[in-house]
Amino acid sequence: MSSVEYTHEVSVIEGRPTLRSLDDLISKPLETRPDKKFYIALSITLSMLGLFVIGLIVTFYYGIGTWGNQIPVAWGFGIVNFVFWVGIGHAGTLISAILFLLRQKWRTGIARFAEGMTIFAVMTAGIFPLIHTGRPWLAGYLFPYPNQHSIWVNFTSPLLWDVFAVSTYFTVSLIFWYVGLIPDFATLREKTSNKIKKLVYSIFSLGWRFSNRHWQHYEMVYLILAGFATPLVLSVHTIVSFDFAVSILPGWHTTIFPPYFVAGAVFSGFAMVQNVLIFVRKIFNYEHIITIDTLERMNKIILLTGSMVGYAYSMEFFIAWYSGVQPEQFTFINRAFGPYAWAYWIMVSCNVLAPQLFWFKKIRRTIPVMFVIAVFVNIGMWFERFVIVVTSLSRDYLPSSWQYFTPSLVDFMILIGSFGFFFTWILLFTKALPVVSIAEVKAVVDGSQPSHKEH
Repeated sequence: MSSVEYTHEVSVIEGRPTLRSLDDLISKPLETRPDKKFYIALSITLSMLGLFVIGLIVTFYYGIGTWGNQIPVAWGFGIVNFVFWVGIGHAGTLISAILFLLRQKWRTGIARFAEGMTIFAVMTAGIFPLIHTGRPWLAGYLFPYPNQHSIWVNFTSPLLWDVFAVSTYFTVSLIFWYVGLIPDFATLREKTSNKIKKLVYSIFSLGWRFSNRHWQHYEMVYLILAGFATPLVLSVHTIVSFDFAVSILPGWHTTIFPPYFVAGAVFSGFAMVQNVLIFVRKIFNYEHIITIDTLERMNKIILLTGSMVGYAYSMEFFIAWYSGVQPEQFTFINRAFGPYAWAYWIMVSCNVLAPQLFWFKKIRRTIPVMFVIAVFVNIGMWFERFVIVVTSLSRDYLPSSWQYFTPSLVDFMILIGSFGFFFTWILLFTKALPVVSIAEVKAVVDGSQPSHKEH
């Protein structure tokens, strides 16, 4: 009897699919023509994207004055949307890098899609700093390149820190995503009979031959990139929070913002991944790859981070009271009971109360209910950014300058259009690249890993 026996641990993949069947199932969306449902979905997202384009054209032609921004609320939907979309992009790197370092096998079915979602969310977020400065054609001045006039950027500005943090996060996430795709490109290269596709896959697979040497180098590079990406999860949204925390405005000037923003980003990011994966697993018949157990684990993380966000809300009120600073106390009372109380209680209901339903296992494993809760989470997280930005600015130290912020039609067009931009990329991704990592899923199928029990 051979000394090599196979383990019988519970796999994160349901059933015992063959490796060939996994290849065929995961690559099927790339080899079949889009159906009517795909074109209907694409037409909806492109219509939303059309609103985005119209909103941008109006903004470029007439200026930022077409938005609802005014004094004292000089930051409106532009910065709210930026912080929201950067947060959405956090779950991808958390699922891919941190859970990979922790050797959590359940991530394998969702990591590739989450990584792609990170890229598209950061692309969406990157549009808003360009347009809300009012002069996107001068964006090159945000980068500290040497020039003959010796004009350097203001390194003490947190807005410049955003440029470094977000661009670095995007670059590392893109490389991390691509490195994970290399073995899959090789698999697709071997499967396809289309000469053009074979050429494209051959180029992007970088000569991958599935040799032991290639796997060793791949795993080493993937581990190093995961190590690079992990601190970025913490640093990027921490630096985004500094846009607010380093100011002296009541409601912003607080040290709780960095961990609070990071927890909120993971919270909203996981909710968005869960929402889209529910459709992906149903449409592409990935129920045995993206299992209900995987979704339940994601819901547990949503519950955990939602509780952390709720704790942060309560600590903000406590510290405002404990500080004895009257403007700080007024700001938080104004948030809960002032003219924007409706936004504040939407935020609390969606972010704190709704996720508490995940304490019940039946709800954590019921797809329609978990989907609705995750939608509420994303609504609540957008309102959280709205509350932070608008309530603090609308009533500052000078009562004579108090003003009620009312968003314009262009604001809503750009907001809706940003979702169109994001989901258009998601749809194209599902037809251009495997949304599940073929190599990683095959590595966790029952019997795929030998166990030397006698040694």
